[in-house]
Amino acid sequence: MQKSNNAGARITDAEVTSISKHGFWLYLGGRELFVSFQEFPWFADASVRHVTNVEWPSPNQLRWPDLDIDLSVDSLEAPEKFPLLFDPSPAAGDVR
Repeated sequence: MQKSNNAGARITDAEVTSISKHGFWLYLGGRELFVSFQEFPWFADASVRHVTNVEWPSPNQLRWPDLDIDLSVDSLEAPEKFPLLFDPSPAAGDVR
C-alpha cells in the first residue's frame, strides 16, 4: 500500500472568480460563495492581489495570508449565524 506524500497539502484550490464594489465571488469545492464587503468589511479596502491570494488549508478554514484574515467556510455560507463586530472608528483615547 502506497502512502501519500502530500501530508499537510491543501485539500483543493480556492479561487476568487469576480470582484465588484459589493464583494467578491469565491469558488470553493465546486460551488461559489459570495463574500459581501458589508458582512466582511476587512476586505473592502484590500487590493485585488491581496483578496485573490486565498488559501484553503482545511475543509472549514480559509486564509488570506497577506491580510492576516482567517475565516471559517461556515461563516461565509451563513454569515447571519456569525455576527461580526466591526467598529472602524478610532478607539477611545486615541490621539490624532
